[in-house]
Amino acid sequence: MEILAILGVLLAVVAIIYLTSKNLHVIVAAPVASLIILLTNQMNVLEVMLGQEKSYMTGLAGFLINNFAIFMLGSILARYMEASGATLTIANSILKLVGKDSPYKVLLALALITSILTYGGVSIFVVIFTLLPLSRPLFKELNINWALFPLPVFMGASTYTMTTLPGTPSIQNVIPTKVLGTSLTAAPLISLAASAVLLLFGLFYMGYCLKKSLANGETYTENVDDVVVDLDTKRPNLFFSVLPLLSLIATIFLLNKTPNVLVIGLLVSIVLSAILFYPYLPNQKELLNTGATASIVPAFATSSTVAFGTVLTLSAGFAVIQEWIQQIPGSPLISLSVSTALLSGIIGSSSGAVGIASSNFLPAYLEMGIDPEILHRVVVVASAILTVVPQSGVMITFHNLSKLSMKRGLKYSFVLVTVGHILALMVVLALVGLLY
Repeated sequence: MEILAILGVLLAVVAIIYLTSKNLHVIVAAPVASLIILLTNQMNVLEVMLGQEKSYMTGLAGFLINNFAIFMLGSILARYMEASGATLTIANSILKLVGKDSPYKVLLALALITSILTYGGVSIFVVIFTLLPLSRPLFKELNINWALFPLPVFMGASTYTMTTLPGTPSIQNVIPTKVLGTSLTAAPLISLAASAVLLLFGLFYMGYCLKKSLANGETYTENVDDVVVDLDTKRPNLFFSVLPLLSLIATIFLLNKTPNVLVIGLLVSIVLSAILFYPYLPNQKELLNTGATASIVPAFATSSTVAFGTVLTLSAGFAVIQEWIQQIPGSPLISLSVSTALLSGIIGSSSGAVGIASSNFLPAYLEMGIDPEILHRVVVVASAILTVVPQSGVMITFHNLSKLSMKRGLKYSFVLVTVGHILALMVVLALVGLLY
């Protein structure tokens, strides 16, 4: 029966990957894959799916209870930034600063825009919508292969601003604070070192890919109609545009020991945006409505992956796999890293993997006496190692919007995020031995 249980876990993983790759939403695919685990592991279907203790529904609800406010407020702030034209003002200002005279400078500018927006709490989906109308004309003008577009986007959004920069408001960095009692600036010295590794590798890899592409004679060959950016639309100036983002970052650092600091920071930024952007937003009521409702599907999608992971961790098959992982020689942080990375690859969500690891793994590691700040940073960095997979909601959305096939674009984002985070994790584990 042990073999059947393990095979059931593997089959469920294949099922959720296959179903999501066929455009079945993860909100539907997750319970279907969970049923495969339940049946092959001879678990009580009603109890594990609908029970009041550890179950699919408690995993889903628990994640929403802890994080829905962040999803909703983040979505509303993003709507303010997007609808007012503030994101476009920031993007254009950076492009003017670095210029458009070389392909590498353009990629750097796009990466910088993404970094500033995501470190300021803007979601990657808004970043994609912001960069697309700016990037296509630039790629076309400089004749850059459109397949390289994932490089600046995911360098800025899915490396240091997602996992390592102290104070980053990413959902991955927020989740462990609920279990560990840590702050968003957990293990700052180690975090800065890991950020430097991710930045340097990203710069190197982006330059390498561009140089190779140009040497191979690759050019901009897309047939997609360019999205035209209306430069005459009235927009806020640069100071007003960045002020809500700066206020969010300042709140996080000034109140870093305060519970729910990100919620406080987002509320402050939203109020500030409502005041500063009032002349550019004729209907703020509609903006609040669309911002709030737009957060529901992403929040439930992520919580569904957490719920699937909850069922996964309750199964006998996963217990056997977890036991094998825990027998890996060396520091317990290695087994935590491997477990979290595998979960991320299985469910296609780094935030989902952090959510599962935080509720199911971290309490046991805390009992070992490991510093909570170290656990925080290790689990967040490890969650990004295998997050660039075809079933990832972010990857599906990005490739659909950019009209870039996964066959052409996924390899760039995979190497950038995966290799970068493996190197960053190695630095984190090495520094733990020196500093703690």
